[in-house]
Amino acid sequence: MTDRTPDLDALDRRTYLQATGAAALGVSGLAGCVGRATGTLATAVTDQPADIGDFESLVVTVEGIWLGPEGAESGADGNETDDGNATNADGTDGNETDDGSDGEDDEEGGEPSGREYLEFDEAQEADLVRLQNGETKLIDERELSVGTYRFLQLDVSNADGTLEGGDEAAVDLPGNAPLTFNAGFDVRENTRTVFTADFAPVRRGNGRYLLRPVPSGIEVDYEETDGESGDGNGTDDDTDGTNASDDETA
Repeated sequence: MTDRTPDLDALDRRTYLQATGAAALGVSGLAGCVGRATGTLATAVTDQPADIGDFESLVVTVEGIWLGPEGAESGADGNETDDGNATNADGTDGNETDDGSDGEDDEEGGEPSGREYLEFDEAQEADLVRLQNGETKLIDERELSVGTYRFLQLDVSNADGTLEGGDEAAVDLPGNAPLTFNAGFDVRENTRTVFTADFAPVRRGNGRYLLRPVPSGIEVDYEETDGESGDGNGTDDDTDGTNASDDETA
């Protein structure tokens, strides 16, 4: 008769390996979930009065956004919003040339380091004339990994203005740099972060107009969600941002 008495040492060793393997798998799975924690970033635009009263319509086209995590460089020169001084008395900021461009490009033509570009599925248009008195327009909503960001930039490719009376308006963008909004914000798990970028046209001394960020108008709202993500596309719906559970204004 064959002795089938189990080898207790082998059994214990096998049980131990199975148990530790399961534990390791569980830890690995948990780590994976933590690494994939996400929140929603919704980007909206609005307009402060400035010289918008000169316009019958001012339609801006936004192609995407840049996000700046800690350590990222904005690459913007003369249109940041951290100093609160949008323009000089003549509507210029001291850094543009007569054609509306900034004095110099980035050194050696290189891209600023660290920032992340998110291109929209479709370019979004917003008429700034319609975005006054607290009106806003949602141009993008997407799910992102949780994190902290130092700034948000709008990739505005065109500004098509018509003055009251029907004349075409010359509206300049601030050189080759994007519109930069220096307001720190978080993307939090199960939270919808609404970043409202406020910019406006300013009349310049040569009769042209320049789009500038408005630092006092940047708003960041945090709204708790049920974990459902955005679809990554801008919408045509307007939102006034009044349902925020946590409100921060730059």
